[in-house]
Amino acid sequence: MTNNDILQSICEIFDYNDSERISIFSLADHEVTLEQVSAWLKNNDDPEYQKCSETQLAIFLNGLINYKRGKKEGAQPELKKRLTNNAIFVKLKIALDLKADDIQAIMALTNISLSKHELSALFRKPGHKHYRFCDDEVLEEFLKGVRLKYRPEIQLKDL
Repeated sequence: MTNNDILQSICEIFDYNDSERISIFSLADHEVTLEQVSAWLKNNDDPEYQKCSETQLAIFLNGLINYKRGKKEGAQPELKKRLTNNAIFVKLKIALDLKADDIQAIMALTNISLSKHELSALFRKPGHKHYRFCDDEVLEEFLKGVRLKYRPEIQLKDL
């Protein structure tokens, strides 16, 4: 999945309008223009399409955490140099205030079964002996499950 795909999925899942998208970035102390966000959400065959960088997606996800959970006092979290699927999954878990049981229920909506140990491994730091890399398929299925949970009116065939 590309950063653009992830950004687009999140915006579709929660049906964010232009002002909400811009507001989410500003909650992470970052200003973007409507033109920038619109370009990131276009199809990659559109001439106005622009690639969303890892930094831009990380800023959006930090802003999403602030939008969903409330902004904490002080400086924003430091942006990681490399935004992995594991980091994206963790940020979404925090933003949506999900526990292991919640994630398992969301994954079950897409007929994917992950044990608590498998989930725990996805959220560990790289280098930990039980760390497990989150591949695109797991993140994609999680986003599909979130879509089914928060936007049940969207049929699976539309995914």
